[in-house]
Amino acid sequence: MRRRHCKISVALTSRVAGRGSYSPCGGGTTSARLAGMAEQTLSQVNAITERVIGAAIQVHRTLGPGLLESVYLACLLYEFRAAGLSVETQYKLPIQYGDVLIDCGYRLDAMVESTVIVEVKSIAELAPIHEAQLLTYLRLSNRPVGLLINFNTKVLAHGVRRLINGWLPP
Repeated sequence: MRRRHCKISVALTSRVAGRGSYSPCGGGTTSARLAGMAEQTLSQVNAITERVIGAAIQVHRTLGPGLLESVYLACLLYEFRAAGLSVETQYKLPIQYGDVLIDCGYRLDAMVESTVIVEVKSIAELAPIHEAQLLTYLRLSNRPVGLLINFNTKVLAHGVRRLINGWLPP
C-alpha cells in the first residue's frame, strides 16, 4: 500500500489508501478507483467535510483540550444537527466475510450525511493505528472520506486527519 501526502488549507493532512492521490487543494490526480466519481460528488463530499471540520473547530474553541472523547462527541453531534447535517451516532459496521455477515460490535463514532465517517479522539498524539483503523472502516463501509479528529491539541488543525478511501468499488 502506497500513501502520498498533501497539505490543505488549514494544515490538515489528507492520506490516500491505494494508488495515486487526490488533492483537496485542487489540481491533484486521483487514484484509478476515485477517478470514476463525478466531480460534483467530490465537491459535495468536500463541502460536507468542511462543515464537519468547522463544527469541530467551534467545539474546540468553546471547550478547549483535555476532556473525554464522549464530551467532545456529544457536543460535536449537537453542532452537526444545529448546522443542519444529518448524522448517525454509534453507526453499526458489520463485517462481510464470504457468505457470512458478522456483527462484531464495530461502531463508528459518527456517520455524517451517510457519506463521511467521523472518529473522535482525545489522546496525547494520533498514532498510525488510528489512521489504519479509519482506513479499514472506509474500506468496509465503501464510504469515500473519513475524518480523524483529536481534540487533545492546542490548535485543532494539528489534530485533524482527512483520509480518502482508495479502495472504492468501480
